[in-house]
Amino acid sequence: MENKICRQFTSPIFGFLALAILISFSACKSNSAIYKAPKVNAFRGGKLPAPPGMIYVPSGTILFKGSLDSGNVGKNVSVSAFFIDEAEVTNKQYREFVNWVADSVAVTDYLQDDQYFLEIAGEQVGQRRINWAKVKKVSPLWKSNDPNIQERLAPMLEMKGNRRALNPEVIKYRFSYLQSKGNVKKSYVTDSVAVMPVEDIWTKDFPNAQLASLDANYFTHSSFDYYPVVGVTWRQARAFTDWRANEMASTVLKNSYLNGYQLSLSLPTEAQWQYAASGKLDPQDTIAGSRMTIDGTEGKKKLAVNFKQGDGTYSRDGATFTLPVKSYMPNAFGVYNMAGNVSEWTLDAYSPSAVVFVNDLNPALLYDADEKDGDALKRKVVRGGSWKDNGEQLNSETRNYSVDYEPHSYIGFRCVMSAFEMPTVQSKTRKY
Repeated sequence: MENKICRQFTSPIFGFLALAILISFSACKSNSAIYKAPKVNAFRGGKLPAPPGMIYVPSGTILFKGSLDSGNVGKNVSVSAFFIDEAEVTNKQYREFVNWVADSVAVTDYLQDDQYFLEIAGEQVGQRRINWAKVKKVSPLWKSNDPNIQERLAPMLEMKGNRRALNPEVIKYRFSYLQSKGNVKKSYVTDSVAVMPVEDIWTKDFPNAQLASLDANYFTHSSFDYYPVVGVTWRQARAFTDWRANEMASTVLKNSYLNGYQLSLSLPTEAQWQYAASGKLDPQDTIAGSRMTIDGTEGKKKLAVNFKQGDGTYSRDGATFTLPVKSYMPNAFGVYNMAGNVSEWTLDAYSPSAVVFVNDLNPALLYDADEKDGDALKRKVVRGGSWKDNGEQLNSETRNYSVDYEPHSYIGFRCVMSAFEMPTVQSKTRKY
Protein backbone atom coordinates (compact mmCIF):
# COMPACT_ATOMS: atom_id res chain seq x y z
CA MET A 1 0.00 0.00 0.00
CA GLU A 2 1.39 3.37 -0.96
CA ASN A 3 1.64 6.47 1.17
CA LYS A 4 -1.40 8.69 0.57
CA ILE A 5 0.10 11.76 2.19
CA CYS A 6 2.43 13.45 -0.27
CA ARG A 7 4.14 16.80 -0.39
CA GLN A 8 1.72 19.47 -1.54
CA PHE A 9 4.42 21.27 -3.51
CA THR A 10 5.26 21.27 -7.20
CA SER A 11 9.00 21.56 -6.69
CA PRO A 12 11.52 21.38 -3.84
CA ILE A 13 11.08 25.07 -3.15
CA PHE A 14 10.39 26.71 0.12
CA GLY A 15 10.37 30.16 1.60
CA PHE A 16 13.87 30.74 2.86
CA LEU A 17 14.12 33.91 4.87
CA ALA A 18 17.24 35.84 3.85
CA LEU A 19 18.92 38.61 5.78
CA ALA A 20 17.53 42.08 5.10
CA ILE A 21 20.50 44.28 4.28
CA LEU A 22 20.04 48.00 4.91
CA ILE A 23 22.20 50.01 2.52
CA SER A 24 22.55 53.79 2.70
CA PHE A 25 23.11 55.78 -0.45
CA SER A 26 24.65 59.24 -0.46
CA ALA A 27 22.68 61.85 -2.39
CA CYS A 28 23.70 61.91 -6.03
CA LYS A 29 24.76 65.48 -6.87
CA SER A 30 25.94 64.54 -10.37
CA ASN A 31 25.86 61.70 -12.85
CA SER A 32 29.39 60.81 -11.81
CA ALA A 33 28.48 60.15 -8.16
CA ILE A 34 30.02 56.89 -6.96
CA TYR A 35 27.86 54.17 -5.45
CA LYS A 36 29.07 53.29 -1.95
CA ALA A 37 28.99 49.51 -1.78
CA PRO A 38 28.37 47.93 1.63
CA LYS A 39 31.41 46.53 3.35
CA VAL A 40 32.37 43.07 2.15
CA ASN A 41 32.86 41.94 5.72
CA ALA A 42 29.49 43.23 6.90
CA PHE A 43 28.33 39.67 7.57
CA ARG A 44 30.80 36.95 8.52
CA GLY A 45 33.51 38.20 6.20
CA GLY A 46 31.13 38.97 3.34
CA LYS A 47 29.10 35.79 3.70
CA LEU A 48 25.36 35.52 4.12
CA PRO A 49 24.34 33.61 7.26
CA ALA A 50 23.88 30.05 6.05
CA PRO A 51 21.05 27.65 6.95
CA PRO A 52 21.90 25.12 9.68
CA GLY A 53 24.64 22.72 8.58
CA MET A 54 25.46 24.63 5.39
CA ILE A 55 28.30 26.89 4.20
CA TYR A 56 28.08 29.98 2.02
CA VAL A 57 30.15 29.72 -1.19
CA PRO A 58 30.62 33.00 -3.09
CA SER A 59 30.38 33.17 -6.87
CA GLY A 60 33.45 32.15 -8.82
CA THR A 61 34.93 30.49 -11.89
CA ILE A 62 36.25 27.00 -12.63
CA LEU A 63 37.88 25.28 -15.57
CA PHE A 64 35.25 22.74 -16.58
CA LYS A 65 36.55 19.70 -18.48
CA GLY A 66 35.06 16.71 -20.26
CA SER A 67 35.89 13.03 -19.77
CA LEU A 68 39.31 11.74 -18.74
CA ASP A 69 40.24 10.85 -22.32
CA SER A 70 39.50 14.35 -23.62
CA GLY A 71 42.91 15.65 -22.61
CA ASN A 72 42.99 19.23 -21.35
CA VAL A 73 40.02 20.37 -23.42
CA GLY A 74 37.78 22.54 -21.30
CA LYS A 75 36.40 26.02 -20.77
CA ASN A 76 35.97 28.48 -17.96
CA VAL A 77 32.48 28.60 -16.49
CA SER A 78 31.07 30.85 -13.78
CA VAL A 79 28.95 29.70 -10.86
CA SER A 80 26.64 31.94 -8.84
CA ALA A 81 26.78 32.04 -5.05
CA PHE A 82 25.18 29.12 -3.23
CA PHE A 83 24.97 27.33 0.10
CA ILE A 84 26.32 23.77 0.36
CA ASP A 85 26.24 21.21 3.15
CA GLU A 86 29.47 21.47 5.09
CA ALA A 87 29.55 17.66 5.24
CA GLU A 88 28.02 14.65 3.52
CA VAL A 89 24.51 13.62 4.57
CA THR A 90 24.83 11.26 7.53
CA ASN A 91 23.10 8.04 8.52
CA LYS A 92 21.35 9.93 11.31
CA GLN A 93 19.98 12.58 8.94
CA TYR A 94 18.80 9.98 6.45
CA ARG A 95 17.18 7.87 9.20
CA GLU A 96 15.10 10.92 10.15
CA PHE A 97 13.85 10.99 6.56
CA VAL A 98 13.06 7.27 6.56
CA ASN A 99 11.22 7.53 9.90
CA TRP A 100 9.19 10.53 8.66
CA VAL A 101 8.06 8.56 5.62
CA ALA A 102 7.37 5.47 7.75
CA ASP A 103 5.31 7.55 10.19
CA SER A 104 3.25 9.06 7.38
CA VAL A 105 2.58 5.61 5.90
CA ALA A 106 1.69 4.23 9.34
CA VAL A 107 -0.76 7.03 10.12
CA THR A 108 -2.51 7.28 6.75
CA ASP A 109 -2.54 3.67 5.55
CA TYR A 110 -2.64 1.51 8.66
CA LEU A 111 -3.56 3.29 11.90
CA GLN A 112 -5.99 5.89 10.50
CA ASP A 113 -6.43 7.16 14.05
CA ASP A 114 -8.09 10.59 14.42
CA GLN A 115 -5.66 11.63 17.16
CA TYR A 116 -2.83 11.79 14.61
CA PHE A 117 -4.66 14.15 12.22
CA LEU A 118 -5.33 17.87 12.34
CA GLU A 119 -8.93 18.88 12.83
CA ILE A 120 -9.78 21.13 9.89
CA ALA A 121 -13.41 21.93 9.10
CA GLY A 122 -14.61 20.68 5.74
CA GLU A 123 -11.54 18.55 5.05
CA GLN A 124 -12.32 15.17 3.49
CA VAL A 125 -10.98 11.92 4.95
CA GLY A 126 -8.64 11.21 2.04
CA GLN A 127 -7.16 14.72 2.24
CA ARG A 128 -6.54 14.95 5.98
CA ARG A 129 -3.21 16.34 7.10
CA ILE A 130 -1.06 14.71 9.74
CA ASN A 131 -0.61 16.40 13.11
CA TRP A 132 3.17 16.09 13.23
CA ALA A 133 3.39 17.72 16.65
CA LYS A 134 1.45 14.72 17.97
CA VAL A 135 3.23 12.09 15.89
CA LYS A 136 6.75 13.26 16.75
CA LYS A 137 6.07 12.65 20.45
CA VAL A 138 5.85 8.90 19.73
CA SER A 139 7.97 8.69 16.58
CA PRO A 140 8.95 6.35 15.06
CA LEU A 141 5.59 4.61 15.31
CA TRP A 142 6.90 1.39 13.78
CA LYS A 143 9.13 0.86 16.83
CA SER A 144 6.24 1.23 19.30
CA ASN A 145 5.88 -1.45 22.01
CA ASP A 146 2.11 -0.98 22.08
CA PRO A 147 0.68 -4.43 21.07
CA ASN A 148 -2.25 -2.80 19.28
CA ILE A 149 0.04 -0.59 17.16
CA GLN A 150 2.40 -3.50 16.50
CA GLU A 151 -0.43 -5.63 15.20
CA ARG A 152 -1.82 -2.95 12.91
CA LEU A 153 1.59 -2.02 11.51
CA ALA A 154 2.69 -5.62 10.92
CA PRO A 155 2.26 -5.34 7.08
CA MET A 156 4.81 -2.50 7.08
CA LEU A 157 7.48 -4.64 8.67
CA GLU A 158 9.64 -7.66 7.99
CA MET A 159 12.03 -9.70 10.10
CA LYS A 160 15.79 -9.35 9.58
CA GLY A 161 17.39 -11.97 11.76
CA ASN A 162 15.93 -11.40 15.21
CA ARG A 163 14.84 -7.79 14.70
CA ARG A 164 11.92 -6.01 13.12
CA ALA A 165 12.73 -3.84 10.11
CA LEU A 166 10.80 -1.71 7.66
CA ASN A 167 9.62 -3.30 4.42
CA PRO A 168 11.37 -1.33 1.64
CA GLU A 169 8.49 -1.90 -0.78
CA VAL A 170 6.04 -0.14 1.53
CA ILE A 171 8.06 2.86 2.73
CA LYS A 172 7.74 5.23 -0.23
CA TYR A 173 7.93 9.00 -0.56
CA ARG A 174 5.79 10.75 -3.18
CA PHE A 175 6.69 14.19 -4.48
CA SER A 176 6.35 16.39 -7.56
CA TYR A 177 9.14 17.99 -9.56
CA LEU A 178 9.74 19.73 -12.88
CA GLN A 179 10.86 16.97 -15.22
CA SER A 180 13.62 17.82 -17.66
CA LYS A 181 14.05 16.01 -20.99
CA GLY A 182 16.84 18.01 -22.52
CA ASN A 183 15.38 20.44 -25.05
CA VAL A 184 11.90 18.94 -24.76
CA LYS A 185 9.30 21.11 -23.03
CA LYS A 186 9.46 20.66 -19.25
CA SER A 187 6.44 19.45 -17.29
CA TYR A 188 5.62 18.63 -13.68
CA VAL A 189 5.45 14.96 -12.78
CA THR A 190 4.87 13.04 -9.56
CA ASP A 191 7.26 10.29 -8.53
CA SER A 192 7.03 7.65 -5.81
CA VAL A 193 10.39 6.55 -4.44
CA ALA A 194 11.16 3.70 -2.04
CA VAL A 195 13.44 5.44 0.45
CA MET A 196 15.12 2.62 2.41
CA PRO A 197 18.83 2.35 1.63
CA VAL A 198 20.20 -1.05 0.65
CA GLU A 199 21.64 -2.17 3.98
CA ASP A 200 23.52 -5.21 2.62
CA ILE A 201 25.19 -3.07 -0.04
CA TRP A 202 28.63 -3.86 1.41
CA THR A 203 28.54 -7.55 0.54
CA LYS A 204 26.83 -6.80 -2.77
CA ASP A 205 29.65 -4.46 -3.79
CA PHE A 206 32.36 -6.77 -2.40
CA PRO A 207 31.01 -10.34 -2.77
CA ASN A 208 34.25 -12.11 -1.87
CA ALA A 209 34.87 -10.19 1.34
CA GLN A 210 33.68 -10.65 4.92
CA LEU A 211 31.51 -7.54 5.43
CA ALA A 212 28.34 -8.95 7.00
CA SER A 213 28.85 -6.89 10.17
CA LEU A 214 28.68 -3.67 8.12
CA ASP A 215 25.50 -4.89 6.43
CA ALA A 216 23.90 -5.48 9.81
CA ASN A 217 25.01 -2.32 11.61
CA TYR A 218 26.18 0.51 9.36
CA PHE A 219 22.83 2.21 8.74
CA THR A 220 21.03 1.28 11.95
CA HIS A 221 23.52 1.43 14.84
CA SER A 222 24.05 4.73 16.67
CA SER A 223 27.84 4.33 16.55
CA PHE A 224 27.60 5.08 12.80
CA ASP A 225 25.28 8.11 13.25
CA TYR A 226 27.77 10.61 11.85
CA TYR A 227 29.16 8.45 9.07
CA PRO A 228 27.99 9.23 5.51
CA VAL A 229 24.88 7.39 4.41
CA VAL A 230 25.54 4.93 1.57
CA GLY A 231 23.43 2.43 -0.35
CA VAL A 232 21.28 5.33 -1.59
CA THR A 233 20.37 5.79 -5.25
CA TRP A 234 20.35 9.11 -7.09
CA ARG A 235 16.54 9.00 -7.07
CA GLN A 236 16.49 8.51 -3.31
CA ALA A 237 18.97 11.35 -2.80
CA ARG A 238 16.76 13.70 -4.82
CA ALA A 239 13.71 12.64 -2.78
CA PHE A 240 15.65 13.46 0.39
CA THR A 241 16.39 17.00 -0.86
CA ASP A 242 12.66 17.58 -1.42
CA TRP A 243 11.77 16.37 2.09
CA ARG A 244 14.60 18.32 3.71
CA ALA A 245 13.60 21.53 1.94
CA ASN A 246 10.18 21.43 3.53
CA GLU A 247 11.50 20.32 6.92
CA MET A 248 14.00 23.20 6.90
CA ALA A 249 11.23 25.69 6.12
CA SER A 250 9.73 25.24 9.57
CA THR A 251 13.17 25.56 11.19
CA VAL A 252 14.71 28.57 9.48
CA LEU A 253 11.49 30.55 9.68
CA LYS A 254 12.17 30.92 13.40
CA ASN A 255 15.22 33.09 12.71
CA SER A 256 14.41 36.78 13.04
CA TYR A 257 16.82 37.87 10.29
CA LEU A 258 15.08 35.92 7.52
CA ASN A 259 12.76 37.21 4.82
CA GLY A 260 10.51 35.50 2.29
CA TYR A 261 12.76 34.61 -0.61
CA GLN A 262 11.90 31.50 -2.62
CA LEU A 263 15.08 29.41 -2.87
CA SER A 264 15.47 25.81 -3.97
CA LEU A 265 17.24 22.89 -2.29
CA SER A 266 18.68 20.17 -4.52
CA LEU A 267 21.67 18.01 -5.26
CA PRO A 268 24.62 20.14 -6.39
CA THR A 269 25.14 20.60 -10.09
CA GLU A 270 28.41 19.20 -11.36
CA ALA A 271 29.85 22.72 -11.67
CA GLN A 272 28.75 23.71 -8.15
CA TRP A 273 30.31 20.55 -6.76
CA GLN A 274 33.62 21.09 -8.58
CA TYR A 275 33.83 24.72 -7.51
CA ALA A 276 33.10 23.93 -3.85
CA ALA A 277 35.62 21.08 -3.97
CA SER A 278 38.36 23.23 -5.49
CA GLY A 279 38.25 25.69 -2.60
CA LYS A 280 39.49 28.55 -4.79
CA LEU A 281 38.04 31.65 -6.43
CA ASP A 282 40.57 31.69 -9.29
CA PRO A 283 40.72 28.74 -11.77
CA GLN A 284 44.44 29.47 -12.28
CA ASP A 285 45.18 28.84 -8.60
CA THR A 286 47.00 25.50 -8.43
CA ILE A 287 47.54 25.42 -4.67
CA ALA A 288 44.01 24.82 -3.34
CA GLY A 289 42.42 21.40 -3.40
CA SER A 290 45.49 19.49 -2.25
CA ARG A 291 45.20 16.03 -0.67
CA MET A 292 47.55 17.23 2.09
CA THR A 293 46.97 19.78 4.84
CA ILE A 294 49.16 21.47 7.44
CA ASP A 295 48.50 20.36 11.00
CA GLY A 296 48.23 23.49 13.14
CA THR A 297 49.74 21.94 16.26
CA GLU A 298 52.67 20.06 14.77
CA GLY A 299 53.29 22.08 11.61
CA LYS A 300 53.53 18.89 9.57
CA LYS A 301 51.83 17.83 6.38
CA LYS A 302 49.18 15.17 6.92
CA LEU A 303 46.63 13.43 4.75
CA ALA A 304 43.42 15.42 4.32
CA VAL A 305 41.33 12.69 2.69
CA ASN A 306 40.23 9.07 3.09
CA PHE A 307 41.18 6.96 0.05
CA LYS A 308 42.95 3.81 -1.14
CA GLN A 309 46.67 4.51 -1.47
CA GLY A 310 47.71 1.31 -3.22
CA ASP A 311 46.76 -2.33 -3.67
CA GLY A 312 45.26 -3.48 -0.38
CA THR A 313 46.35 -0.34 1.48
CA TYR A 314 42.99 0.97 2.64
CA SER A 315 44.01 1.78 6.22
CA ARG A 316 47.07 4.02 5.85
CA ASP A 317 44.92 7.14 6.23
CA GLY A 318 43.40 5.92 9.50
CA ALA A 319 40.33 4.08 8.23
CA THR A 320 39.62 0.94 6.23
CA PHE A 321 36.15 2.06 5.12
CA THR A 322 34.30 5.36 5.66
CA LEU A 323 34.96 7.92 8.39
CA PRO A 324 32.70 10.40 10.25
CA VAL A 325 31.78 13.21 7.88
CA LYS A 326 33.83 15.90 9.66
CA SER A 327 37.06 13.94 9.79
CA TYR A 328 40.19 15.71 8.54
CA MET A 329 40.37 19.45 7.85
CA PRO A 330 37.80 21.38 5.81
CA ASN A 331 38.92 23.10 2.62
CA ALA A 332 39.23 26.86 2.12
CA PHE A 333 35.46 27.26 1.85
CA GLY A 334 34.93 25.34 5.10
CA VAL A 335 33.58 22.19 3.41
CA TYR A 336 34.59 18.71 4.62
CA ASN A 337 35.55 15.62 2.61
CA MET A 338 34.89 16.90 -0.90
CA ALA A 339 37.51 14.35 -1.88
CA GLY A 340 37.54 10.83 -0.51
CA ASN A 341 35.35 9.23 2.17
CA VAL A 342 32.43 8.68 -0.24
CA SER A 343 31.94 9.77 -3.82
CA GLU A 344 28.90 12.00 -4.24
CA TRP A 345 25.89 12.17 -6.52
CA THR A 346 25.41 15.40 -8.49
CA LEU A 347 22.31 16.67 -10.25
CA ASP A 348 23.72 16.37 -13.78
CA ALA A 349 23.17 13.68 -16.35
CA TYR A 350 26.48 12.27 -17.57
CA SER A 351 27.85 12.92 -21.03
CA PRO A 352 31.56 12.74 -21.95
CA SER A 353 31.07 15.81 -24.15
CA ALA A 354 28.99 17.91 -21.74
CA VAL A 355 31.66 20.63 -21.69
CA VAL A 356 30.96 21.37 -25.36
CA PHE A 357 27.29 22.32 -25.09
CA VAL A 358 26.58 23.40 -21.49
CA ASN A 359 26.31 27.12 -20.79
CA ASP A 360 29.29 29.01 -19.41
CA LEU A 361 27.08 30.49 -16.65
CA ASN A 362 25.69 28.09 -14.02
CA PRO A 363 26.04 25.10 -16.37
CA ALA A 364 23.85 22.05 -15.80
CA LEU A 365 23.03 19.07 -17.99
CA LEU A 366 19.64 17.83 -16.81
CA TYR A 367 17.76 14.77 -18.03
CA ASP A 368 15.15 12.84 -16.04
CA ALA A 369 15.02 9.37 -17.53
CA ASP A 370 11.86 7.26 -17.56
CA GLU A 371 11.81 3.60 -16.58
CA LYS A 372 11.66 2.62 -20.27
CA ASP A 373 14.81 4.61 -21.12
CA GLY A 374 18.10 2.76 -21.52
CA ASP A 375 20.88 2.96 -18.95
CA ALA A 376 22.84 5.41 -21.09
CA LEU A 377 20.14 8.01 -20.37
CA LYS A 378 20.08 7.15 -16.65
CA ARG A 379 23.74 7.95 -16.01
CA LYS A 380 24.33 10.62 -13.37
CA VAL A 381 27.63 12.32 -12.65
CA VAL A 382 29.49 11.12 -9.55
CA ARG A 383 32.32 13.23 -8.17
CA GLY A 384 35.02 13.19 -5.52
CA GLY A 385 36.43 9.69 -5.28
CA SER A 386 35.84 7.48 -2.25
CA TRP A 387 37.46 5.38 0.46
CA LYS A 388 37.96 2.54 -2.05
CA ASP A 389 39.40 4.67 -4.91
CA ASN A 390 43.00 5.52 -5.69
CA GLY A 391 44.42 9.04 -5.74
CA GLU A 392 43.59 9.71 -9.41
CA GLN A 393 39.87 9.73 -8.59
CA LEU A 394 40.32 12.41 -5.90
CA ASN A 395 41.07 15.25 -8.30
CA SER A 396 38.27 17.84 -8.12
CA GLU A 397 38.06 17.78 -11.94
CA THR A 398 37.73 14.00 -12.33
CA ARG A 399 34.32 12.86 -13.57
CA ASN A 400 32.65 9.50 -13.15
CA TYR A 401 29.08 8.21 -13.31
CA SER A 402 26.60 5.62 -12.10
CA VAL A 403 23.02 4.91 -13.20
CA ASP A 404 20.32 6.66 -11.19
CA TYR A 405 18.72 3.49 -9.76
CA GLU A 406 21.96 1.83 -8.62
CA PRO A 407 23.21 2.26 -5.00
CA HIS A 408 26.75 1.61 -3.80
CA SER A 409 28.69 1.40 -0.54
CA TYR A 410 31.01 4.15 -1.74
CA ILE A 411 28.53 6.78 -3.03
CA GLY A 412 26.77 9.30 -0.80
CA PHE A 413 25.58 12.87 -1.35
CA ARG A 414 25.13 16.38 0.03
CA CYS A 415 22.66 19.20 -0.67
CA VAL A 416 22.94 22.74 -2.04
CA MET A 417 20.67 25.79 -1.92
CA SER A 418 20.65 28.90 -4.09
CA ALA A 419 21.99 32.09 -2.49
CA PHE A 420 22.33 35.74 -3.36
CA GLU A 421 25.71 37.35 -3.82
CA MET A 422 27.28 39.78 -1.38
CA PRO A 423 28.95 42.79 -3.03
CA THR A 424 32.69 42.24 -3.36
CA VAL A 425 35.73 44.49 -3.55
CA GLN A 426 35.33 44.68 -7.33
CA SER A 427 31.94 46.34 -6.88
CA LYS A 428 33.55 49.41 -5.33
CA THR A 429 35.13 50.38 -8.65
CA ARG A 430 31.82 50.51 -10.50
CA LYS A 431 30.38 53.92 -11.41
CA TYR A 432 26.75 54.59 -10.52
